[in-house]
Amino acid sequence: MTFTLRSGLSVTRHVEDHGRSTAVLPYDPERRCALLVTMARAPVILAGVDDLLEVPAGRADERESQEVARAEAFEECGVRLGTLERIMEAWTMPAVSSELSALFIAEYSRGDRVAPGGGLSEEGEEITVVELGLDALWSRLLSGGLPDLKTAFLLQALRLRRPELFSGPIQDGLPSRGTGSLNQ
Repeated sequence: MTFTLRSGLSVTRHVEDHGRSTAVLPYDPERRCALLVTMARAPVILAGVDDLLEVPAGRADERESQEVARAEAFEECGVRLGTLERIMEAWTMPAVSSELSALFIAEYSRGDRVAPGGGLSEEGEEITVVELGLDALWSRLLSGGLPDLKTAFLLQALRLRRPELFSGPIQDGLPSRGTGSLNQ
């Protein structure tokens, strides 16, 4: 794409026209755990990482972001979500992509798990549902073992908004560098 900067200079840039997306971190406050997924992600596999733990997410297209978040959580994790708490909308990679992602957290209970999840067979996603304790997820984040940006951000947002769901104080410092493998 070629466009003109404010200075009048014409520049050419590569743009991935992705559009809107949404992501949600479903968490169970009673059992202090969250639902996440793993699935084959070609760019991640190309980078040499086999498993990437992430929150349910999907393209919004023309649908409302809350509708998409609920649909993705059901398709991927088999969970029905009620009220969604909007965290923010954020540009995922503003240098190269038009993707603007609506980010949510949402409570669920054991009774809200009404289907196996795993994604839609016609989309060939082969999703594995993972339910992990919030403290284990937090430890994984701090050790660098949770490298998906939307997932890391939503877990931090949950920790700030609902600190009583986590054990101990928030540790100072940034997460250490990790590979993102589930085997860490």
